[in-house]
Amino acid sequence: MTFRYLRSLTLAAAGCMPLLAQAADIDGSQLSILWGVPFAGILLSIAIMPLLAPMFWHHHFGKVSAAWALAFLLPFAAIYGIGAAGAGVVHALLAEYIPFIILLTALFTVSGGIYIRGNLRGSPGLNTGILAIGTVLASLMGTTGASMLLIRPLIRANDNRKHVVHVVVFFIFLVSNVGGSLTPLGDPPLFLGFLKGIEFSWTLRHILPETALMVAVLLVAFFVLDSWLYRREGEVMPTDPTPDDRAFGFDGGINFVLLLFVVSLVLMSGIWKSDVAFNVAGTEVGLPGLVRDIGLIVVTVVSLQVTPGSVHADNQFNWGPMQEVAKLFAGIFLTIIPVIAMLKAGVDGPFSAIVRAVTNPDGSPNPAMYFWATGVLSSFLDNAPTYLVFFNTAGGNPQELMTTLAPTLAAISAGAVFMGANTYIGNAPNLMVKAIAEDRGVKMPSFFGYMAWSIGILVPLFVLLTWLFF
Repeated sequence: MTFRYLRSLTLAAAGCMPLLAQAADIDGSQLSILWGVPFAGILLSIAIMPLLAPMFWHHHFGKVSAAWALAFLLPFAAIYGIGAAGAGVVHALLAEYIPFIILLTALFTVSGGIYIRGNLRGSPGLNTGILAIGTVLASLMGTTGASMLLIRPLIRANDNRKHVVHVVVFFIFLVSNVGGSLTPLGDPPLFLGFLKGIEFSWTLRHILPETALMVAVLLVAFFVLDSWLYRREGEVMPTDPTPDDRAFGFDGGINFVLLLFVVSLVLMSGIWKSDVAFNVAGTEVGLPGLVRDIGLIVVTVVSLQVTPGSVHADNQFNWGPMQEVAKLFAGIFLTIIPVIAMLKAGVDGPFSAIVRAVTNPDGSPNPAMYFWATGVLSSFLDNAPTYLVFFNTAGGNPQELMTTLAPTLAAISAGAVFMGANTYIGNAPNLMVKAIAEDRGVKMPSFFGYMAWSIGILVPLFVLLTWLFF
């Protein structure tokens, strides 16, 4: 179970605490680019191993993730000391990974406790409607919450159709990514900006046109493609494997209340300011964040206790998708430590060319380059720290970024959220939706197969956005 895996990581970090008290931050300017090899290795493993060794990967992906993490940690500890390596691990766990997984687990559990009943039929109109509703919900309850709420009924509605892959791919584009661009509740990068001082409604006011264009074009493209495939399949579909004669409605409705608690806890942690903080091996854990995470754990446990077993059975709820995300992202969050440090070093680090590329000759920021640099890195790195890197590269002053440099902040925000859809690992819900779809028998594209969809459909849209807005 996810909590057991989380507990093991936390205990391992706690065991090293005495050695970490004096540890310093990692200086990315002193690192060789070779320290990025373990991160590249885990990305290639996710991309290639399911194709070359599917059975091995299915049973041992957690071990592969741990192996790449150790491939970074052990040499780094040997060269720079246990203190430096341990401080990086503690920071990655306490400041990033654990809050990230706790929030995902809460949204996964609460959304998995809501069953949308009724005999939905996967027509182009219905599918497009569900995608549109999910896109709106994503900014209100997060891309993870909206994805977990709607992916199961969407797959069930289409389980008598031959062509389903495109439905899930466009779902990832819209519900798991683009839809979360309008509020800090929608996607982790925007929430981090909120914590840094960006106003709650800023993204709604400044990237609504970009979002509206993306959503409109993708929904129209989906409707046209789905209509064509629907006609090709013929009016007579195979027998529906999941007929449901009950009236449309919701089971497990108590989880809607718990979902409001999740949203309130996340919002509270950004609004509530407190001087109370705990220093853990150089990483500050603030009281609002601690209360949020404890509250989310309580919500998760309550949801598991009060949700009827029949609802979980109807939803085919299991921990497989959450375990996959938890184990793979544990390796990603650890191996990304030196990569983020090198990016933070700016022009003094190994990735100085990237930092220089986003700056005009006169020293002013180039919004178009910020959009693409943030977006491309967010496609393969975690989009939350990538957002922070370029937020700080652009000056890091929230008042200046919201006013004088508003085009630059809009470019960073749009790049981090929109281009998270480029790969399965660009945003956590992507991988969760993929895992649920495969668990339901949908033969999802490989890592590179999915990128063929995103490059063919999304990249031309990003070029259009650059020309029109950035």
